[in-house]
Amino acid sequence: MSDATCPAAILPLRFLGDPVLRSKASRVDAFDADLRTLAESMVASMYAHHGIGLAAPQVGRPIRLIVVDTGEQRDGSEAFALVNPEIVEQEGAVTGEEGCLSIPGIVAEVERSSRVRVRGSTPAGEPLEIVATELLARVLQHEIDHLNGILFVDRLGPMRRRMALREWRRRRTRDEPAAPAAGA
Repeated sequence: MSDATCPAAILPLRFLGDPVLRSKASRVDAFDADLRTLAESMVASMYAHHGIGLAAPQVGRPIRLIVVDTGEQRDGSEAFALVNPEIVEQEGAVTGEEGCLSIPGIVAEVERSSRVRVRGSTPAGEPLEIVATELLARVLQHEIDHLNGILFVDRLGPMRRRMALREWRRRRTRDEPAAPAAGA
């Protein structure tokens, strides 16, 4: 995204249960160096955590900023950032597998629009419009959901959602380090 010589910071992720993931993110009005730095750090974080999309709330920033790299971008480029994205047109429906960096290890079939038109801005404030299908459409919808406090498990039916959340809790309990013994 930039030719800066300083490597971008890897930001810690927020996980299911963190209130920032359930809040509606604020609109960005300042298209400044801090925003561009955050976008670059989000791209680095997305790659470090092996993701294909990341929303600012997932790194604890409740603003309307997403980064995406599905390998099938509009012009063959690598990652891009989208500020204040909004879906202005959608059509069709397709079901596909989704996961989320904020709910690691959990995947489920989610229905999404098969084609979307998304408007927003670059981190420099330039208008940007994307017409997306397939994986890129799915990722854009998933990340924009994050900006509205919606997680992919919210799009599941009640039984599938309960099963996914039960599995999440089981994995978190299993993966949490044991507390040190008293006096240790």
